[in-house]
Amino acid sequence: MRASRVTVSGVTLIADLSGALFWDEQGLLVVSDLHLEKGSSFAARGVLLPPYDTAATLGRLAAVIARHHPRVVIALGDSFHDRAAHERLSPGDREAVATLQSGRDWIWISGNHDPALPRDIGGTVASEIAIGPVTFRHEPTGAVGEIAGHLHPKARVSTRGRSMERRCFASDGSRAVMPAFGAYAGGLSIRDAAFAKVFGTAVFMAHVLGDTRLHAIAASRCC
Repeated sequence: MRASRVTVSGVTLIADLSGALFWDEQGLLVVSDLHLEKGSSFAARGVLLPPYDTAATLGRLAAVIARHHPRVVIALGDSFHDRAAHERLSPGDREAVATLQSGRDWIWISGNHDPALPRDIGGTVASEIAIGPVTFRHEPTGAVGEIAGHLHPKARVSTRGRSMERRCFASDGSRAVMPAFGAYAGGLSIRDAAFAKVFGTAVFMAHVLGDTRLHAIAASRCC
């Protein structure tokens, strides 16, 4: 089971095992925090990581696009790890982005890592966008109807005598925070106070990305 359901202000979306959300009625796919070129950013500071994160992230994005065939894609901020990351894209990765954009509308939401997105990467740029009762933005405010990213939610769960930590969607039915999609993106525990500020309570669900399916677990049950 590669998908589950997440409801935000009466809108039901498909939570894909990849970490993307798909709004079927709108033909809309949402991903968050791609952090393209994070590897090269770290390398410039002397922290050597395998330089394959951008290709891996774009490959996963291509797979989920092929699965859902969206008419519109929203990249929900921090798509690039820093202000100059787009300049470091290899010709092959730049071509891959153009191929993903072909034949569909593409909206880049600006994030704290990429507040001034260039106009030469295709698509359109916005600070946020509202569609019906749902508003898409990078940093969560806790507003009803909000789908945001930024916090990179992850959950630690215990099962059969062992614990594991996985990325997750966090949602209470009125708002949702998406997991980071990027190959090198880290995570923040949903038990962190930042999530209590967003939801106003610890009563929300973690839709945890497992090996073959998503698992809906009450946040209060996570470690």
